[in-house]
Amino acid sequence: MDSGVRRQTQWKNGQSLTHSFDVVDLWPDREKRILIIEDDPDIVNLLALHFAKVDRLTVASVADGRSGLEQVREQLPDLVILDLALPEVPGLDICRILKSRPETQRIPILVLTAKAEVIDRILALELGADDYVTKPFSPREVVLRSKAILRRLNREVGDEPATIGEIAIDPPRHSVVVSGRPVTLTAVEFKLLNFLMHRSGRVEPRERLLTEVWGYDHKVETRTIDTHVQRLRKKLGRAGRLIETIRGFGYRFQGD
Repeated sequence: MDSGVRRQTQWKNGQSLTHSFDVVDLWPDREKRILIIEDDPDIVNLLALHFAKVDRLTVASVADGRSGLEQVREQLPDLVILDLALPEVPGLDICRILKSRPETQRIPILVLTAKAEVIDRILALELGADDYVTKPFSPREVVLRSKAILRRLNREVGDEPATIGEIAIDPPRHSVVVSGRPVTLTAVEFKLLNFLMHRSGRVEPRERLLTEVWGYDHKVETRTIDTHVQRLRKKLGRAGRLIETIRGFGYRFQGD
C-alpha cells in the first residue's frame, strides 16, 4: 500500500468493492454493518464470503489499527470484528479506546485472534470486548456469534436512567452518581452495574452475567466476574452493599 493512501474493501452479496476513505456513504440504510479490522486478506475474504449469505448485512474491512479507529468513529458500525496483532495500533489499544469514548463505547467488539492464552482472553474481555474467538476458527461459528451479538443489541434493555438507593445510573450518558458524587467506572463495570440495577431483586447466575455483560456464551474462569464485582463494590463505597452475593450461584442487586 502506498504511503498516505488508505483504502477500504466493502463486500455485498459476495462481491468486493474497494473504496478510498473519502467515501462517506459506505453503509446502506437499514442494514446491519460489520467492520472487520484484520490485516490478513485471506481471513477477510473467508469471512466476507460467509457473511454474504446473511440477509440485510454489509461488511467492510480495513487492514491496520489506525484506519480501523478512523472508520469506527466515522461510520459507527453495528459490530466490529477485531484482530489483536495489527500494524500501527494494536487491537487491545483499539478496544480500550473505543470503549472509553461515549460515541463508540456501545459498539460491540468480537475479538478474532491467534492469542489463545487465558490471560489474553481475560484482558480483552476486561477492556470491554463482547466475545473472543481464537484462530484457527470456523467461519460459520464467527457468523453465528456475530448474529447472536446483533440479536442481543436488538433486544437490549436497560437504556433508561435508574435510581436505586444512593446509586443513580444514566446509560445514554454513561454516568453513575453515588450519593451525589460522580463515580468513574470502566466499560465492563458500567455494563455489570447497569445489568444488575435494571434487574434488581432478581438473582443472576454467573453464567448469565458472562453472556449478557461480557458477551461470552460458554464456560470460562468465572473468577473474573467476582473480581469485577469486588472492584465495583469498592468504587461504590457504602452503596456497594446493594450488590448481594448469592453463595454458589451469582449476584443480586437489592431493590429499594
